[in-house]
Parts: sequence; structure tokens; C-alpha cells
Amino acid sequence: MSDQSKKRIIVGISGASGIIYGVRALELLRAAGVHTHLIMSKAAELTLAYELDMKAKDLRELADDYHPMGDIGASISSGSFPTLGMLIAPCSIRTMSEIATGVTGSLMSRAADVVLKERRRLVLAVRETPLHTGHLRTMLQLSEMGAIIAPVMPAFYNRPQSLDDIVNHSVGRMMDLFDIDSGIVKRWKAEQDEQPGQQ
Repeated sequence: MSDQSKKRIIVGISGASGIIYGVRALELLRAAGVHTHLIMSKAAELTLAYELDMKAKDLRELADDYHPMGDIGASISSGSFPTLGMLIAPCSIRTMSEIATGVTGSLMSRAADVVLKERRRLVLAVRETPLHTGHLRTMLQLSEMGAIIAPVMPAFYNRPQSLDDIVNHSVGRMMDLFDIDSGIVKRWKAEQDEQPGQQ
């Protein structure tokens, strides 16, 4: 993969709760010098209004490029346009299901399908609980197709002091899946690793 493609990533934001994860991903990717291509569903715009004091325009401006859901002819809808892959955060069950069945009626599912067929990295930060058997089967199907299912699950070994700490760690771990070090993940260290003088 070329250096140019390593600097591009597609970010999808669907209508599931947890839109802050997509916002923070865009912020961290910009700070890391990664060129972002954003797709945001209509449901995501509604969720944004409920969950954050931010306008859709402000969110779009966090990305280097924005593509409307209906723009099937966008650059990211073609496998000839090299990218590192795609992160959908948060990923709704509906979006996940569309991707699993190969339905490419929107740019979100089309771009994800392209990422899978080109054997690039597709990370789905699924936001739903509890999960019924159909959800789990769909996740298994996607995993077998090459996607990484990364439900948002907070870690507490790093002793978070705020909601921001939890969000940062979760999104930082998503960045890790693309080999992008955001610089904000508190890495696990076993006690023996922290003791001076040991080898």
C-alpha cells in the first residue's frame, strides 16, 4: 500500500447513539495528519441534535472531504481510490445489516463493500445492547467477510476520571486497528513491567 493511501481513511457516522465516537475519531485523525472522507446518515444528523451541542455543518467541517449518502459516484465508491480502510463509529444495526447482505443502496454501504472487496480494513463500532441471535449471526458473517467488529466497550484498568477519558481511550483503540497511534491510549502495563531494574 502506498504512503498516499496510508494517509486516507473513510469515516462513516450512522444513526446509533454515541455520535461522540465519530466526532472524536475525526478529531484524532486530523491531529494524526490522516486525510478523512466523511459519510453521515440522516439518522446521524438527528442523533447529533439530541446528543451534542453541535450542528451538522460543524461536524462536516472536521473532515477533509464530505460525501452525501446519495453520492454513489463519489471517489470512495471505487476500489481504484486507495485508502487505508473505513471506520463506522457509531455503527447502527441497520448499517451493519446492509453491509452484511451486500446491499449498496447508499454511499455508506457501498464504501464499506468496496473496502471489503479490496481486502482493506473495515472497523464497525457497533452500538447496540442487548444483542439477539440475528445480530450475533450478522456479526459472525461480517467477521468471516473480513470486517472487524469492535463494539464500544469502555476499559477501566486505565482508571478513567471523566467521560472524555472513556471516549478517548475507546476511540484511540479504534485508531490502533488502523496502526495509527493517537497518543492518547493508556497502554496496559503489567506490574513487573513497571518495576525498575527488571529485564
